[in-house]
Amino acid sequence: MDRSKGEVWVFAEQEEGKLSEVPFELLGKGRELADKLGVPLAAVLMGDGVESLAGQLFEGGADKVHLVDDPALKVFRNKAYRHAFVKLVKECSPQIVIFGATHMGRDIAPAVASALGCGLTADCTDLQIGDYTDNRTKETFTNILQQIRPAFGGNIIATIVNARNWPQMATVREGVMKPLEKCAGAAGELVRHDAGLEGVEIPVEVLEIVRKVSSVNLKGSRIIVAGGAGVGSKENFKLLHDLAAALGGAVGGSRAAVDLGYCEHERQIGQTGVTVRPALFISCGISGAVQHLAGMQDSAKIIAINTDKDAPIFKVAHYGIVGDLNVIIPKMIKAIKAKG
Repeated sequence: MDRSKGEVWVFAEQEEGKLSEVPFELLGKGRELADKLGVPLAAVLMGDGVESLAGQLFEGGADKVHLVDDPALKVFRNKAYRHAFVKLVKECSPQIVIFGATHMGRDIAPAVASALGCGLTADCTDLQIGDYTDNRTKETFTNILQQIRPAFGGNIIATIVNARNWPQMATVREGVMKPLEKCAGAAGELVRHDAGLEGVEIPVEVLEIVRKVSSVNLKGSRIIVAGGAGVGSKENFKLLHDLAAALGGAVGGSRAAVDLGYCEHERQIGQTGVTVRPALFISCGISGAVQHLAGMQDSAKIIAINTDKDAPIFKVAHYGIVGDLNVIIPKMIKAIKAKG
């Protein structure tokens, strides 16, 4: 089999019969890659009684859905999902497999890569198709997946390739890829596969699932007020909450602010947090390290407030205010309320 003709796969993770937004983000990038390669884009859907979800994946851009439906896959358990996924890869020989960098994706992707003896690049922020020449052997590979991610603490952007041991696998950070417009009523090819779990001992039994619903929805917020170490204290973060309340927005923070205990981890924006694209992003006391910029630089409008006129955040900001946020934010709140 010519492996270059293999499909591009997206892992369509689901929980309790519901798809998150992540598979649709991956389908958006997967569509671009598959079209460049001239191969089908397929979603891998695993679970128990989840066939009805295939229609949503077709509407999200998939040409094909590989369905593995088995009672043993009702809840995510690494050994069951890994065994079924590895079997599927060996049967179908995809050339690219993409997972979301979610809790589930970060669990199953390395297990599958290890079982297959192939490479895996974690937490990618972009994926492209291009050529690669091995500097040692001078061998040239065409149409290779270029897996792009920050490295060395975000100080450089690395491009990683897996030219020889396929499939080419990567996990992609949530929020960095844009989903396609849903095509209502779109249809595609549904291919059913056996999980091959007969006789496989699965050592983990899930007795109960307890969920804590987050009160923070940064990805869905059109306005975000975010603070960094420069805010100074947890108490000062109340100013950001007041500004966000006046604007009808949400409050986020940099990793430094989270590490200092100024705000909760679920509010962290950046390379190790969430990626956001609000209509308005107000940065307060954030210097603008590469790790943070990776999570917010695609915002439609960025206003930066910082006492350091040379702070890197001003390079991406549309409007910059050099000054003390403890003076500036109360004035902003007053002006907003006066117009309300």
